[in-house]
Amino acid sequence: MGTEVLNQSDIDALLNAASAPAPVVEAPPTQIFSRARRDRDRIEIEKYDFKRPERISKDQMRALRMLHETFARNFGASLSGHLRTIVEVSIKDASQKTYSEFVSESENPTSFNLVRCPPLEGQICLELSPLVIFPIIDRLLGGSNKDLFVPRRPMTLIETRLIQRILHRAMAALSEAWAGIRKIEFALGDMESNPQLVQIVPPNEVVVVVEFEVKLMNRGGRMRLCIPYNAIEPLVEDLSAQSWFVSGKSSGESGAAERIASGLSGAKLELEATLATTTISIQELRQLEVGDLIVTQRPAKSPVALGVGGKSKFLADLGQLRGNRALRIVRAVAPTERLDLDGAAS
Repeated sequence: MGTEVLNQSDIDALLNAASAPAPVVEAPPTQIFSRARRDRDRIEIEKYDFKRPERISKDQMRALRMLHETFARNFGASLSGHLRTIVEVSIKDASQKTYSEFVSESENPTSFNLVRCPPLEGQICLELSPLVIFPIIDRLLGGSNKDLFVPRRPMTLIETRLIQRILHRAMAALSEAWAGIRKIEFALGDMESNPQLVQIVPPNEVVVVVEFEVKLMNRGGRMRLCIPYNAIEPLVEDLSAQSWFVSGKSSGESGAAERIASGLSGAKLELEATLATTTISIQELRQLEVGDLIVTQRPAKSPVALGVGGKSKFLADLGQLRGNRALRIVRAVAPTERLDLDGAAS
């Protein structure tokens, strides 16, 4: 192969290329919010309102929703039995808001109730719509809710006393629902018709608002529970769906076992004492008459088998106490132990 020789034009082109400045390569834009380089078109950007910070995570909000679904079922069942009609209580929404937003969305007049929740500090609010209050009052006074007119006025003293009975049932259902997280004794406090006159936290404080829908016969309305963040702040770490479910389940199982044991403890059982056993033929059985003696090989001083339902549970000595026949328990019989009542125990 021959050697290629450069001419003068080729040499000039190489010298010009070597003396020319290097091309500028634009660097990709730096993403200061992420260490990993990703496609900017695929990044999901969500709006965040700094006026309404979310201080409770989605998992904790999900746990709160599950917790108050239990409250809704228990409260609905309690109201149905008390009012002798079907009452449906279902959770509609659970969200984080500021306290001023919660108050601005409240009706006026309404049933605005403060709730104490020791050992937690602070108070929570329970709002009951007039669309629910007056049908309940009408039902308590013997009405049928047919052609019921719902007035826009504060409740009278008698109506307040009637609604207090309903709210006390709500407090009991609320305490039962929260028992899976911590034992809290919810108690009804002051009642007000104008929510603008009540301020339990600063207006910009974050609160959790749980909204329920209450249906009574052909009527329906809303009920809202306002829980300030500072009231449940000691429990925030425990508000995860998994821990709440496990603790609630174990608590419910132990409570059910205690209720079953308490109910069975008063049941009456018939005890039977077997002195001895033997075998006879059918012919001998047919010939038995009053006064006949049945002889066994078991000594008279041997323990007696004390049983329940045909199963031996104890061994006892036969004797007398204050002129009555008596048995004194000697020991328990093991479940796998077999008793030979023809001779001695084995």
